[in-house]
Amino acid sequence: MTSYRIKDVARINRHTLPEDTDPDFRFRYIDISAVDGIGGVTVPDDDTVFSSAPSRARRTAPPGSVLVSTVRTYLRAVAVAPLHESPLVFSTGFAVLDAQSKVDSRFLAYYCRSQPFIDEVVARSTGVSYPAINPSEIGNLPISPPPLEEQRRIADFLDAETARLDRLRSAMEAQDGLLEQRRLLVLDSVSQAVHHTSGARLGYLSSLVTSGSRGWGDYVADAGPLFFRSANLHSNQTKPKLNNLAYVQVPRAAVAEARRSRIEIGDVLIGITGANAGWVCLADGDVAGGHVSQHVCLVRPDPHQLSGEWLALFIASPSVKGVLMGSRYGGTKTQLSLPDIREIRIPKIPIERQLEVAESVRRQAEALDRQRALRLQQLKLLAERRQALITAAVTGQFDVSTASGRNVPDGVQP
Repeated sequence: MTSYRIKDVARINRHTLPEDTDPDFRFRYIDISAVDGIGGVTVPDDDTVFSSAPSRARRTAPPGSVLVSTVRTYLRAVAVAPLHESPLVFSTGFAVLDAQSKVDSRFLAYYCRSQPFIDEVVARSTGVSYPAINPSEIGNLPISPPPLEEQRRIADFLDAETARLDRLRSAMEAQDGLLEQRRLLVLDSVSQAVHHTSGARLGYLSSLVTSGSRGWGDYVADAGPLFFRSANLHSNQTKPKLNNLAYVQVPRAAVAEARRSRIEIGDVLIGITGANAGWVCLADGDVAGGHVSQHVCLVRPDPHQLSGEWLALFIASPSVKGVLMGSRYGGTKTQLSLPDIREIRIPKIPIERQLEVAESVRRQAEALDRQRALRLQQLKLLAERRQALITAAVTGQFDVSTASGRNVPDGVQP
């Protein structure tokens, strides 16, 4: 096979919107985030007008052109420009490759998704937090395509095999969605089981409802007690999130405030600001001794009246969270106040019954979480399989005329 450079077989960035484009020109804008890791392109529902479009909205591409992200290259955003009823304009963060006579456009697209090409793009990118590569660098990358007839056979084979894998992925994602819905129903059973029970305000059933003090961000350090932030909450679990932890060095002048905001095992921690408002977790030994930030409410239930685990599950249930956030369908509030938390109506049921319900819900949720973890692992393996298949086919590791994608060894490398 003859060795070429990408720029020998494809033209790069041929089409760009000029600055004198009609200000009223309407189009759908595709940025880097609209391309997923397997080449899917999400076209937005709404038009963008040129006069108010981002300055990067300048690249145009005929359907079938290959889009290679030149920024945040670790995201592996490589796709084919789709055919759409509305004009599409792409970010200048893409290099647009138009295949010429030496290479089939579909083969070129698959080649640009192969592991050697991706690895080379990432290796040549510069910058730490925002790695990028110049389109001219992409043009200098090597490619050794087989004859055109063989390229088309490879593209036909990969079209069929990746479509089969993508159907399997869609089915598995649908199963995961059903498991997620089932988990929400399980969480909702906490509140539904006591729907007709009389209740009392949470403030009357707790010995402490508070939040962290303002200004403690100035005390954040590399060591010291844990500084529990809203980022340490999950949207769908009542366990603390233990990655990206922060710590705090409390000055002597703030000892009294530190005592008030100190976390104990069994406390219920609730996000009260921003996107994490309404998220909740039960404090365990991993976070006990830390301090909550001003964006987290600490509730210390009266252990004679209220189980912390049951309370956390009750607040996490979709019905209660919907009411707390101002709507049963997604919420209208962007933050909660401490009075909001104190006013939550808590069903009055015996503590023994609370513990029984909490244990049952925890067991069911954990079983569903294990099933979802298995699905996610299967999806990861499926994506790796897809990538290995593409790499093996475009680098000539097997003859697509006689092979089936089912026979390609897992984890095959060029």
